[in-house]
Amino acid sequence: MKKGKVYLVGAGPGDPGLFTIRGLNLIKTAEVIIYDYLANEELLKNAPSDAEIIYVGKKGGHHTKSQEDINNLLVEKGKEYKVVRLKGGDPFVFGRGGEEAQILKDAGIPFEIVPGVTAAIAVPAYAGIPLSHRDYTASMAFVTGHEREDSEDSKVNWEALANFNGTLVFFMGVKNLQYITNRLIENGMEPSTPVAIIEWGTTPAQKTVVGRLNDIVEVARKGGISPPSIIVIGHVVKLRDQLKWYENKPLFGKTIVVTRARAQASKLREKLEELGAKCLEFPTIKIEPPPSWEKCDKAIKRLSEYSWIIFTSVNGVKFFFDRLWATNNDVRSLSGCKIAAIGPATADELRKLWIKVDFVPKSYRAEDLAEGFSSKKMKGRKILIPRALEAREVLPLTLKDMGAEVDVVPVYRTVIPENVERQKLVNLLNEKKVDCITFTSSSTAKNFFRLVADPEAKQLIENVTIASIGPITSETLRKLGIDVHITADNYTIDGLCEAIVEYFGG
Repeated sequence: MKKGKVYLVGAGPGDPGLFTIRGLNLIKTAEVIIYDYLANEELLKNAPSDAEIIYVGKKGGHHTKSQEDINNLLVEKGKEYKVVRLKGGDPFVFGRGGEEAQILKDAGIPFEIVPGVTAAIAVPAYAGIPLSHRDYTASMAFVTGHEREDSEDSKVNWEALANFNGTLVFFMGVKNLQYITNRLIENGMEPSTPVAIIEWGTTPAQKTVVGRLNDIVEVARKGGISPPSIIVIGHVVKLRDQLKWYENKPLFGKTIVVTRARAQASKLREKLEELGAKCLEFPTIKIEPPPSWEKCDKAIKRLSEYSWIIFTSVNGVKFFFDRLWATNNDVRSLSGCKIAAIGPATADELRKLWIKVDFVPKSYRAEDLAEGFSSKKMKGRKILIPRALEAREVLPLTLKDMGAEVDVVPVYRTVIPENVERQKLVNLLNEKKVDCITFTSSSTAKNFFRLVADPEAKQLIENVTIASIGPITSETLRKLGIDVHITADNYTIDGLCEAIVEYFGG
């Protein structure tokens, strides 16, 4: 008989990059995932498509389920399924993981504990505050700032903490900040002791304020600090000015919309997030095979006749070679052809297939690619261009003017994706919470306004920075009546990121 098991998995402090390999492997094979408010939902993208995903978050006193309900749910699902219980931080550090493990033990359900990176360590580190330093302290203590409501006796020894010669880290203490500071001062802690509070630490929403024990309540109020936050008390806080790094990233605090196809968005998103930005994926195109492979298949049968094969995109490379393989051919069929690529990204995709690229233009537009062939003998040469179903005709027409015979074959097409979170984006634009929208092709630009489908779309983005990967995309945006603030000089993802950093003052 099938027997279930529950894995109590620490989701880490917020940055999905700090999640453990063990936890990731378990999510990929989970049948049921039960997750908390502080577990980053990005992690859920790794779950199987048929996994049951249940949210049981608790936020500011508003509980979707009581702890008793959660315990019952773990027992119910754990009897039959492989359950991942995803908890913010570490399940055994103020995460009630011990209580849930006890319930599972009493119910006879197998369980495992998968530790996570605790916020007590990670959040101060992202704020530039080491919890230990030989010049300041050699000890630290983690304390709950919110004790259980059904207990009349405090388990916090305030006298010991006030005289503790080390760093104090308080969890869940913002709402009780005045009480915490009062108790420490009453029990003898120096009122001038440095204090830092870090809200949403390790995420692009991180916000840090610094003060002293006797004024941090007012500093936090003026700074608009709210849960979830970590409080650090001790002289190591003085090191923040010298060691802060995360909030110094050039795009920190900027929210940037990525409109690339979902399958391609990760590269741009990763680069922007590495620069400190918060990214929102709003894919305006989806890449699909063409309606028919007839033209491509005919060209594949005649590959020996072509002098050049010209690839104008990474997608063109991927879909063409997938079709080459599907028709029982491989790269040996290209032995008599020279290969051209429109830019370095396309050339790199070809090199991954061990294909030598014979020509890449200095600038990465169809016009520059066509100009590169002007010095070559093209009259009577047969050229194959595998590309999108709909694309600019500059390259094939120019080559034909040079006397070449050009076969343009569709190997993919772009369509408007389904299930796009349109309302989420519109809400963020209305709330002025978007700083920049990126466009990496003319298709992403055109489809953006089809998807938003709002008569006031232009008004919504009136104060939003518009960033384009190159002049062709910028021209498309201008024809749509949109002002373009950033056009990359280097028409690549790296070039676009560099241009955005430069624009925002990096």
